Amino acid sequence: MDLLTPDLGLLFWQVIVFLGLFFILRAFAWKPITDSLNERENNIQSALDLAEKTRLEMTALKADNEKLLAQARSEREAILRGAKETADKMLADSRDKAESEGKRILEQARESMQNERQALVQQMKKEVVTLSLDIAEKVLRKELSDKTAQEKLVTDLVTNSNLN
Repeated sequence: MDLLTPDLGLLFWQVIVFLGLFFILRAFAWKPITDSLNERENNIQSALDLAEKTRLEMTALKADNEKLLAQARSEREAILRGAKETADKMLADSRDKAESEGKRILEQARESMQNERQALVQQMKKEVVTLSLDIAEKVLRKELSDKTAQEKLVTDLVTNSNLN
């Protein structure tokens, strides 16, 4: 049991060694240890602050990205709408142009047919006149082959015509 109850001399020397070690550590080691702990605490706090700042910046960047994406989508929609309107307008213009061109072609065809009809009627009139003259000439030759018939025809023509 001697080991469990310390002697007074041993206790005295243990207190002196402890106090000496305490003062030596306080003088030489305590300040660097607390300074390094404070520095480490400051480093950790600055890292936490930087992480928070970075998180806030990332949130802001994400919001900016979403805003840019929304703006790009709206611009894309506007461009697509404009392209569709342009295509519809071009289609309507082409349709109108085709209709007017078709009407013009039909009008030209009608006019051409009318001109052809008039030319055909004129030609037929000329042919009828020519045929009538040929027939009249043949009839007159046949009827005027004798002298008495010729004289009778001349007298009839002179009496029927009004000479002024």
